[in-house]
Amino acid sequence: MKNLSIRPSIALCLLATFAVSLQTSNLRADSDSDIVAKINEHIRQGWEDNEVTPSDKADDAEFARRAALDIVGRIPTYSELTTFLDSEAGDKRERFVDQLLDHEDYIRNSASIWGNLLVGRSNNRGGGRAALDRWLRNAIYTNIPYDQFVKELLTAEGSSDENGAVVFLSSHLNEMAVPATSITARLFLGRQLQCTQCHNHPFNDWQQAQFWGMNAFFRGTQRQGNPNRGAVTLTDSPAATMVDFEKRNGTMQSARRQFFDGDGAKVAELDVTVDILELRNRGQQRALAKPRTELADYITDPSKPFLAETQVNRVWGQLFGYGFTKPVDDMGPHNQASHPELLEYLAGQFREAGYDNKRLIRWIAASEAYNLTSRFNDANLDDNPAAGEMPIFSHMYLKQFRAEQLYDSLLIATAADQANRTSDQAEAQRATWLRQFVQTFGTDENDESTSFNGTIPQALLLMNGQLMNNALGGGNGSFLRSVVLSATGRPDDDATSAPKTVAQARLAATRAARSRNKNTPAKIETLFLVALSRKPTPTELDAFNDVYAKGNYSDPVVGLQDVFWSLLNSNEFVINH
Repeated sequence: MKNLSIRPSIALCLLATFAVSLQTSNLRADSDSDIVAKINEHIRQGWEDNEVTPSDKADDAEFARRAALDIVGRIPTYSELTTFLDSEAGDKRERFVDQLLDHEDYIRNSASIWGNLLVGRSNNRGGGRAALDRWLRNAIYTNIPYDQFVKELLTAEGSSDENGAVVFLSSHLNEMAVPATSITARLFLGRQLQCTQCHNHPFNDWQQAQFWGMNAFFRGTQRQGNPNRGAVTLTDSPAATMVDFEKRNGTMQSARRQFFDGDGAKVAELDVTVDILELRNRGQQRALAKPRTELADYITDPSKPFLAETQVNRVWGQLFGYGFTKPVDDMGPHNQASHPELLEYLAGQFREAGYDNKRLIRWIAASEAYNLTSRFNDANLDDNPAAGEMPIFSHMYLKQFRAEQLYDSLLIATAADQANRTSDQAEAQRATWLRQFVQTFGTDENDESTSFNGTIPQALLLMNGQLMNNALGGGNGSFLRSVVLSATGRPDDDATSAPKTVAQARLAATRAARSRNKNTPAKIETLFLVALSRKPTPTELDAFNDVYAKGNYSDPVVGLQDVFWSLLNSNEFVINH
């Protein structure tokens, strides 16, 4: 991590977070190797039960590209890839995953994913996405335990300028906090309760009263300030434990503030085994409590399975493309998990390990299933969850790029943001470009289309946009220029290093002129490595080299532009496999 200065106030927060981590982690989780072995045991049992033979192990190049996209949200850099491929260490894959988890791009990618989940890309209500992003990056940088992460989001109070966590709920308090109720249940409990707002759930025993009982936890939340203009302030004040709602037949009914599983619904009802004065006191104490704090305590209660299972399912889905349920945030009796015993086991280990997100990623990334190739074999063709089948994880599933992955991978491949641009201009272009790839739907929860799906307008933007023009123009600082001017075909040789004196500059210019038409096959190989994270096959290299030679290019930049353009616009580039 570079250039991270920590103010005293933040340092105190980090110390507090560390103390919380020590308290929540009881160090009773199994060893990492035992957990990975258990994952493998459950997955292999699924293969056996379904009479499936898994695909072969992915080669190092395929694994490196996949892990980088999943963990840091972009393809590996040329240097990261070649260093990894050249390593002969027996645990090189585990070390590579550790390197990615320690990279600043892991923080940025995780914050981006969570920001999109919490408020959406284009939702700037509630005090601003920028304030939330700052809070998220600090939380992820400190690897805050996940239960504490959720609790801080749900109990956030104060100004968004000082506490970016308030942006989450302040963005969803419209319509009597119905959106806040729905998104809280979906993100942190894996339960889609929104349909029970109007009627009982058609496929399980969830009742309409349970939705409104959950909704009552937000009735004490007060928002001050205009969520569309500047900072907002949230408070969590005591509120009535009863809430009225309208049934489908038009009659009114009351529900007591309760967790969705029924906890809290009978806190003040008469029980002959308890002194009536004690019951009355309990009810009074509850009426004076902060409702959202009470809700956060229910959600993070370690005796309840929902929080840990939902996060395990989400992270598994992030790395495999499919979770144990589809979708990952719709769990319950109506949607059985593909591997219920494994989900329960991993959730328990995640909880016992102090809700450590990085450790959870390490377990999954080290599993046998995650290390398989995406190529089918004759005995696992039917393992196709895209066709509606339960995932068996006998090969890696293809995953479409998220918009951020596509943009950031293009920058890694091309260094287009460095081609005659300032960093501020590059960041502004990133924001503009991402907005063009995202469609926002007018639902209560601000749903979005988040994937690059290869539509014609998107393809044209990708192929002909300003970013691609910068990438292929061979401008100063671009990756293509460094390859063209390289004597060896590798971008890290002396010919492409920055000169420090006038004499060095003249010598570099002379070498560059001599190198422009040399080692074309090596330069094509380098472009394959940076774009697709693999070397070209002999057939591909011969074909590209033959086309290049027959083109009789007077300017090698133009010839290599055509090669690079075809790689960056290939299906292989825009798919995470």
